[in-house]
Amino acid sequence: MQASSSFLGELAPAHAERLQRYAHEVTFAAGRPIFKEGQRADRIWVLHSGRVGLELHVPGRRPAVIEVLSGRQLLGWSWLMPPYRWHLGAVAETNVRADEYDAATVRVLCEEDPLLGRAVALAVAAVVAERLTAARTRLLDLYGPGGSGSGR
Repeated sequence: MQASSSFLGELAPAHAERLQRYAHEVTFAAGRPIFKEGQRADRIWVLHSGRVGLELHVPGRRPAVIEVLSGRQLLGWSWLMPPYRWHLGAVAETNVRADEYDAATVRVLCEEDPLLGRAVALAVAAVVAERLTAARTRLLDLYGPGGSGSGR
């Protein structure tokens, strides 16, 4: 259930370097929720180490882990499109170290530099497509005919 692409690796080096100027490092302890489905999406993270589970709220059941992120992957894409609300929840499965960005700042940078904005939008779109495929596959496994239905 792990996607393979590196978010910053999808950008031209100049664009990645420009964004990196606005990053600061954060850590999350294992078991800590990073954000919850429906909350305001105001930050972005690029993971350095650890694993983060993306969870879908399922009424009457435990949250379904849709995907596990690690490596240089992007955590969070809902910050890019209104209404800026998380579509899934995220929980640190292990201790996590990541670069954090303020979403409003990144949106302003993208508006000011259309080439950067296009590159970020395309990179985020690739992440969204990858996550949609992973979510569909996982939900079929959990709830389709013969699915485990275990939620984990």
